[in-house]
Amino acid sequence: MQPISQKAMTPEIIKKIDDSGVIAVLVIDELKHAVPVAKALLKGGVDSIELTLRTPVALDAAKAIKKEVPEMTLGFGTVLTKDQVKAVVDLGADFAVAPGCNPKIIAEAVKLGLPFAPGIMTPTDIEMALEEGCRILKYFPAETSGGMDNLKNMVAPYQYLGLKFIPLGGLNINNARTYLESSLITAIGGSWLAKSDLIHAEKWDVITKNAQEIRDLITSIRSK
Repeated sequence: MQPISQKAMTPEIIKKIDDSGVIAVLVIDELKHAVPVAKALLKGGVDSIELTLRTPVALDAAKAIKKEVPEMTLGFGTVLTKDQVKAVVDLGADFAVAPGCNPKIIAEAVKLGLPFAPGIMTPTDIEMALEEGCRILKYFPAETSGGMDNLKNMVAPYQYLGLKFIPLGGLNINNARTYLESSLITAIGGSWLAKSDLIHAEKWDVITKNAQEIRDLITSIRSK
């Protein structure tokens, strides 16, 4: 296998993401919910999150989680600008992802030492990411792009490079196995674990149950 640069992701974070197998995608609208949802996920065995930068309280929520739930691997999503890259680095982010593949944002992340996984949906996206030294890529939106069948076919020419993917978009407990059983997948991303309505209703027990279900599934698949 031809070696490729891994300058956009550190070995430590690669291992953390792979060991986790799942990344809970969170949209937090109220600061008071940040710590409880993180604790609910952790109680169920999910120790990696992608906190999306789509709300005014996102950065403050991250600060609270970083302080109160230090066991959580803290990632950020929807990182679209250089200013956002700097902001999450200053907060001590473990990693960040984006829905698309912007070489300028990847380069800024590499420059500041932020482990980063850009979003891909086409072979062109993959080649742009490779040029910037990315080894782990976010496959988004996964289900509406053709799911695992599409990913397998698209990645075939690049598979010898050892790329790994984080699929996100339309995943749930019912289709997670299809992704998790593939050697192409390092971890799946899931917003279903802690949907906004569950967070707003403060249904922490349901979020913990969702986390336990996916943890049990991952354990059953990867222990074979």
